[in-house]
Amino acid sequence: MLRVSEPILGAEERSALVDVIDSGWITMGPRVEAFEAAFARAHDASHAIAVNSCTSGLHLSLAALGIGPGDEVLVPSLTFVATANSILYTGATPVFVDIASLEMPLLCAADAAAKVTPRTKAVLLVHFAGYVLDRELWTAFAREHDLILIEDAAHAAGVRSAGTFGAAAIFSFYGNKNMTTAEGGMILVADESLAERMRRLRAHGLTSTGYERMAVRASTYDVPMLGFNYRMDELRAALGMVQLRSLFDWNEKRRRLTQAYHEILRAQGDTVVLPFAREFGARGVESSHHILPVLLPPDAPRPAVMRRMIEDEIQTTIHYPPCHHLSYYERTLPGILLPKTEEFGRRELTLPLYPGMTIDDVERVCVSLQGAVRYARHEA
Repeated sequence: MLRVSEPILGAEERSALVDVIDSGWITMGPRVEAFEAAFARAHDASHAIAVNSCTSGLHLSLAALGIGPGDEVLVPSLTFVATANSILYTGATPVFVDIASLEMPLLCAADAAAKVTPRTKAVLLVHFAGYVLDRELWTAFAREHDLILIEDAAHAAGVRSAGTFGAAAIFSFYGNKNMTTAEGGMILVADESLAERMRRLRAHGLTSTGYERMAVRASTYDVPMLGFNYRMDELRAALGMVQLRSLFDWNEKRRRLTQAYHEILRAQGDTVVLPFAREFGARGVESSHHILPVLLPPDAPRPAVMRRMIEDEIQTTIHYPPCHHLSYYERTLPGILLPKTEEFGRRELTLPLYPGMTIDDVERVCVSLQGAVRYARHEA
């Protein structure tokens, strides 16, 4: 079975975990600090704050930046539901924005501008599929409308431009990401005082951590702010340190596999539409190549294509069911119309992409996809 994604885990990760267990200290401590410093260096960032998930990192960032009840946050509906949920956690309201086009499924600046109101406090960008949005465009947008700019960089680990233009950028290390700690995330920020506030907020608002108190043999602490339990542990940090060493090589392998997909699928003609095709390899456009999304023809039902490909032992999935069509959001924020997002959501199919694949695997997927599309069209 060719899976959609597959982590690379081996002897180095196993040894790193054993070292943590043997150390006798498994909660947040020196390995977390070392991982933060290494991730910040890898992305040319000033400060990094490790957390137990990208979701908690999103919530923590919004809270630390003062987003709260009565505020509105512009956000794409084409994202994993955690992006929108994190806005609701603060008491603010997500305002869903359409994508620019089927070929460029990133947040549309024109639609975002049309939805700015006096209550709009921030815009939460999503670097979908690992493609980083236009820095100049969105920093100018934020200045014009006096908004806080935040980057959901869950897909973009290893892209150096990710995290360089928002007040905060949040990365994911979930099991299907370009590097993994099983669960976990990282926040990058430039402002030192904001970074310090986030470090306190992630650990209940405590003035010192357990490891810090042990180091100086202190027994007391204060809680000057209401915080959360969003800490990363030493085991995940140890995994992260090992994974980070290979991240850029893995991303380069993803780039080569993506290039092979594009060349083969273009040669097939009308099998699928390739989002980001014009941007692939374009000067100034950076990507981690996290996933490989394609758009099926309107007359090829997606369930039939997926069934046919699973018979060929090829897994596919969907990125993503639009948030505003999920039942919770249909109940709480009804009546939203995002035509391009909805069309993309109806036709999108995610193909296997991970560093352990070969070019032969890519060819196998493309042949299967072509046959599955013909089959689905006939069945329809």
